Amino acid sequence: MATIGDVAQVAGVSRSTASNVLSGNKRTSPEIQERVRRAVDTLGYTPNAGARALATSQTRVIGLLARFLDDEFAPAMLQYILGVSNTARELGYDILLVSEADGARALQRITSSLMVDGVVLLNVAERDDRLDVLRGANRPGVLVGLPGDPSGLDVFDLDFAETGRLMVQHLARLGHRELLLVSQPDHVVERGGAYVWRLRDAAVEEARLRGVTLRTVAAAPSQPEVGADLRAALDAHPDVTGLLVSNEAAAAALPFVLRDRGLESPRDVSVVGRFSAEFARTFSLPYTSIESAPDRLGQLAVRQLVRRIESPGGREEAHGVRFISPELVDRGSTGAPRPADGGTIAG
Repeated sequence: MATIGDVAQVAGVSRSTASNVLSGNKRTSPEIQERVRRAVDTLGYTPNAGARALATSQTRVIGLLARFLDDEFAPAMLQYILGVSNTARELGYDILLVSEADGARALQRITSSLMVDGVVLLNVAERDDRLDVLRGANRPGVLVGLPGDPSGLDVFDLDFAETGRLMVQHLARLGHRELLLVSQPDHVVERGGAYVWRLRDAAVEEARLRGVTLRTVAAAPSQPEVGADLRAALDAHPDVTGLLVSNEAAAAALPFVLRDRGLESPRDVSVVGRFSAEFARTFSLPYTSIESAPDRLGQLAVRQLVRRIESPGGREEAHGVRFISPELVDRGSTGAPRPADGGTIAG
């Protein structure tokens, strides 16, 4: 196995110069950098991560704290994880995925050691017990998801309140006056999933301002329960002409539910969802949607974290909350509501 000494010999430089090129600790000429990199490629040299951590206090590893919760749709969560891991790889970092239930203890463990250079937190709750640990940690961190108190933290999230308003505005402008919002299960809110009520409350208020009736229901995060919940909601509200779907499992199940009832969108009911373009492709969803942008959120979060890790200016930069503005992707599932005598959506 090649060593740093072998790299130095092939490149024709000292061992310390080769080490400086690979660590970036000191400036060297482009010509020397190129010689060292060619030697690395020729020899297939891989730096020892443990030795590098001891020498530089850097591991080139980012900790990712995420859990696949029973009340969340796993394919949707996986998209956030991929967004983080893909960007980390592009920037030369590996990912340590930590999924244990006691997130505060896990965060304390990995930040108080040399295991990671920084952390990304997913599954952020309204009152998240990991945040005080992060604020006192000796490693920087960034959140994907807005907590109740974001002070002293880097936070990236979709603007869920504006998303709710935009969904209602889009259907109201088409003439819809009876809408149904399908949200996450109630226990997601109970455990701190504030994004659910941020979208819902903003949608309800926008509907009120526009003179639109908006019913709200919660649906399960998986089959077969979510299909039953959708059928029950459509039976309970047969006069709705537009569906707002802020539940990925419900969006994935909706084509089958509508088909079984002999309904089409937008002919019988207009549909606006909240999910990513990749999610739409994976589940062949034909619905107009607000782009949830998990890949972009992961990219922004990791790039900010790496600035904190690598740049003196980044370490001193003020913390803050950055929202992604919602964008409507039109897939042709919305239109003017059907005539009043055109029947109902009940089965």
